Amino acid sequence: MDVSSTSDDEITLLCTWALTVTHVACEYTEQKFNAEKTGGDPVIPSLNLDTDLVMACDRLVDRLIKAYKNPIQMLIDIARYSKLISPKDTGHNEEREVRLLERCPPGHEGTKLIDIPATILDASGAIITWYLPDALTNATQKEIWVALDLLAPILEKSIKLDGNWRTNQKWFTPRSQNDVLTPGCINLSPAWFQQRHENQVDPAVSASLNGASSEDILKAIARPAAIATAALRVMHPEQYWAGLRAFASLEEKAQSKQLPKMSETLQYWATVFNSHSVICNRETPNHRDHSLIPECFDILTSVGNYSNAWMRRIVRHGVHAVEGDQIARAWYMRDAVHIYAGIPSCGWARLDWKK
Repeated sequence: MDVSSTSDDEITLLCTWALTVTHVACEYTEQKFNAEKTGGDPVIPSLNLDTDLVMACDRLVDRLIKAYKNPIQMLIDIARYSKLISPKDTGHNEEREVRLLERCPPGHEGTKLIDIPATILDASGAIITWYLPDALTNATQKEIWVALDLLAPILEKSIKLDGNWRTNQKWFTPRSQNDVLTPGCINLSPAWFQQRHENQVDPAVSASLNGASSEDILKAIARPAAIATAALRVMHPEQYWAGLRAFASLEEKAQSKQLPKMSETLQYWATVFNSHSVICNRETPNHRDHSLIPECFDILTSVGNYSNAWMRRIVRHGVHAVEGDQIARAWYMRDAVHIYAGIPSCGWARLDWKK
C-alpha cells in the first residue's frame, strides 16, 4: 500500500500491517473534521472500517470540533519555556517549577479549571494541549478493559521492577468483588532496544501472557491505538506523517539488519506512536520525560470508575491517587527511535495550520 503524504514523498506500508487500517481511519477522521469545520459535504467512511471504529471516529470528531471552537490563549511562550527546561528539571521540584513559570508566566488563563473540550494555546498561537473529555465510545472503553486482562501478568511483574517513584494506589471501589484490577506500569514498543528504557516490554518476544500471545495483545489494543492516532492526525498532522515515515524506515531497517522480531511486531502495531505506557491503579508524581520530542504531542487517556482525579500545569504530567479503579494509557514518540529511523523533528502545532 502506497500512502502519499502532504509532501512529494511516498510512504510504503505493507498491506498486512495493522497500521494501514489505522491510516484509513485517520483519513476519514481528518476529512470529517475538515468538513464539519468548514460546512462541507458529508464524508462517507471507507468500507474497510468496521462500524465500531467509524462510530469511535465520529465521537472523536465531535469532541475535536468542540475543542477547536473553544480556544483558550495564555501569555506563556511555549518554545521559550521549553528552552529554559534542562534535563535536571524533572518536574518534581515545586520551587523550581514556580521559578520557571515566573520567567514564562501563563497569565490569568493559566489558572482556569477546564471541564469542557478546549484547545490551550500559547501567546504565539502554538497549541499546548487539546482537552477532549468523553472522547471514547463505550465500545472502545470496553476493549481497553479487555486488553488489561491480557496484560495482567506483566503488570503484576512490573510491581517488582518499578522504581520508588511509583507507588500502589489503595483500591477503594473495585469493579466487583471478584474483579480487581492488577496494578502496575509497563511500556510497550516495537523498537524497545533503540530506547534503552527501563521496564520496557518487547511484545514480539512475549511468548505467552496469561494464555495470550503478543499478537493477541496488540490486536486487543488496535482500536484504542487507531483512535489515539486519528486524534493526532487532526491535532498535529506534521507529527503524524513523521511517525508514519519512521515506521516505514523501521521496517526497512528490520529487513536490512535482519531483525525478525521487530519486523513481526510491526505487522500488528496499529499506531504511529512508537511507545505506549499502561498505568493501572498506580500513582506517579508530576514529571517530565526528557527523552521525548518537545514539539510533539503525547496522547493521554484515562478510563475507569473513579473520582477525584486531576491534572495540573503545562508540560508536566502525572497520574494521581483516585477513589476507584483507573487505567491511564499514554501514547508517545521517543526521539531516539526517530533518530535511529533518520526522521527529522517536526515543528509546533498551531490552530491555524495549513493543509
